[in-house]
Amino acid sequence: MGPLRPTRRVACRLLSATALAALAWPGAARSTTSLVPEAVTLLAPGPEGGMAERLATRAAAALARGLVRAAALRVSVLGGADGITAANRFASSTLRDGPVLLMLPGLAVQAQLVGDPRARYEPRHWPGICGSVQPSLLALRPGAPLNAPLRVALPSAAAPEAAALLALDLLGRANAPVFCPPPDASRRHVATEAAVQQGVADGLVLSGTRAEARAAELGLIPVFAFDGAGHARDPALPNVPALGELLPETAQPDLLAATRAAAAALRARALLVLPALTSADVVALWRGAARTWPEEAPEAPEAGTRRIGPGETTLLLGTLCPPPDVALAYRLWLLRRLNYRSS
Repeated sequence: MGPLRPTRRVACRLLSATALAALAWPGAARSTTSLVPEAVTLLAPGPEGGMAERLATRAAAALARGLVRAAALRVSVLGGADGITAANRFASSTLRDGPVLLMLPGLAVQAQLVGDPRARYEPRHWPGICGSVQPSLLALRPGAPLNAPLRVALPSAAAPEAAALLALDLLGRANAPVFCPPPDASRRHVATEAAVQQGVADGLVLSGTRAEARAAELGLIPVFAFDGAGHARDPALPNVPALGELLPETAQPDLLAATRAAAAALRARALLVLPALTSADVVALWRGAARTWPEEAPEAPEAGTRRIGPGETTLLLGTLCPPPDVALAYRLWLLRRLNYRSS
């Protein structure tokens, strides 16, 4: 594999480093001066000019304010909005490619969770630096009949929105999926909202800053929000109960963890991660550089998301990447309930 080459739309931002001299990626010899890289590549999912690229550029600027020695960081856009192509390239990068970071969307982690054959990576081993999250909730039409399954609009069986069906299963409420394939990954809400408006579905999962307001516009009532950090209420939805508040104590632990993993894929707009096996001092370097990121107000169109630092990013990655037995339980549930089997 040849060196990573930025696309024609490459956003170059100047980064400095407190000891970018210590920025030795796995296997590199250490030096205080000679190993300061001339460039660091930050991979971001497409499309060019899209949210991920803009977020990556802002993250680069924030990191620059936390570092003290200059080096060039090139934001390179690769693949589609689901992040699978970018994550595959990141996972296969080598020392020859130079230092590489990744802006990882939750959708890419969901693809790995369900066994999508395109996802040839293991994100559980990627140290998290910082990120951006959004609220996500299940909203239903008031007065939905109790003697019939709730019809929930979903983009697909493998989509993280399927977490709502599994949550309803754990709550003991009969439900049925209404599959509404989206026009593309960046507009996954279009078809599901249309299904509700046309009366084909009783509810749907809404994500983003306007989730609660959009539910009201569609004539729906939020039933629960997917848990925030530490399984608490999402701070963006203080008046909506968290799923964990409603679940019975008898809920199956493996399926509950699977529900939270898929839901975390909805909440994670993007997480900045380092390669597997990055040394502890290099991880500490970048996490220290990200200390101001959560304190800055997001800019439009990122407005409404919440920026998170290293601690919450690490917690979220842990939820996104459950143990193998939980992933297996989720895949078996997908097969049994939604007849989904990865190719």
